[in-house]
Amino acid sequence: MSQVASERGRPFVKGNPGRKPGSRNRASVIAAALVEGEGEELARTAVQLAKAGNLVMLKFLLGRLLPRERLINIELPTMETADDAVEALGSVLRAVSEGEISPSEGAAVAELISSYSQAIDRADVVKRLDALEALIKERPQS
Repeated sequence: MSQVASERGRPFVKGNPGRKPGSRNRASVIAAALVEGEGEELARTAVQLAKAGNLVMLKFLLGRLLPRERLINIELPTMETADDAVEALGSVLRAVSEGEISPSEGAAVAELISSYSQAIDRADVVKRLDALEALIKERPQS
């Protein structure tokens, strides 16, 4: 037997593109047909099982119903210049150190502040470049 080396992502023989995007496998089609029209009853049964003490079902339902992340509320200063990011990061550090938010939440907010600060910097550079180009165009050529 000879083995044909296939390139990554192309396990099919030439001319066979594989399954069409969005198509479902046979097991998914059969499962969907079995529960078709039974969604409400299945949901009711799942809730009843969870209420009766089925911890696996309770965990399953809560995992889909509860938000994965909690909303946080901390005071941040207005950021109009990139330098304002330092003060904003100080506010985040204070909130983490006082236990208002977790360190991972603080890191996520700090990343947002950093991205916003970079966007302010880029916008400032574009404005300055536009102003320089306008000055060059206005200056008479020698």
